Amino acid sequence: EENADYKSLMAADTAAKNLLEFAKNRLNQFYNPSLYVAPPKKELSAGDRIYENMGGEITTEAPGGIANTGIAVFAQVSAHAQQRKEAPAPPPETWDAYSKKSEESTGVIAMIDLLIKDLDKELTESEADEKNGQADYETMMKESAMKRTEDTKALAGKVEAKADVEKALADHEQRSKDASAELMATLKYTASLHAECDWLLQYFDMRKTARAEEIDSLVKAKAVLSGADYS
Repeated sequence: EENADYKSLMAADTAAKNLLEFAKNRLNQFYNPSLYVAPPKKELSAGDRIYENMGGEITTEAPGGIANTGIAVFAQVSAHAQQRKEAPAPPPETWDAYSKKSEESTGVIAMIDLLIKDLDKELTESEADEKNGQADYETMMKESAMKRTEDTKALAGKVEAKADVEKALADHEQRSKDASAELMATLKYTASLHAECDWLLQYFDMRKTARAEEIDSLVKAKAVLSGADYS
């Protein structure tokens, strides 16, 4: 939007400056002929030159725009200015009248020069502001691009770190699961040992007595085989 406003302002100021310069040149044509700049002559094509040499009259279209200046911006043109060029004013009857007209034209030309100077100043300032604004915009875009690059790298690093943490968590959960299974097996084995120990303790005396009786029976049986008599 700011760029569009800048282009619109530049177009309007340039058109105004061109119009003022055209008006100043027309005044110089009548009051300061030495300063008048005639419009460039139109180059004729080979066919047009032949036609003109044979007596033909080549007409050229008026440039149009404001007072046939070719400047078509922000103003309407009177029919009189569109149909013909302004004719020079009739020569003054006295030297005083001529001096008065000359002084008036000089004042008008000076005012036009002042307006042109103001337009040049505004155009220069607008162009400088646009350049500064463009430079600031480019700097902002460059800094934004650098920040996006840094943010992308930081995000990539965080994503990688998150992946590492998730992998470490998964490994830890697997180790914890394996350790839990191993603990359950150990507890089960401990319970079986405890039950076996309880059984041994419970029947230890009974088994001891039975073993002693068994040993005594074996001793007696051996003695009987050796000829002993226990009757």
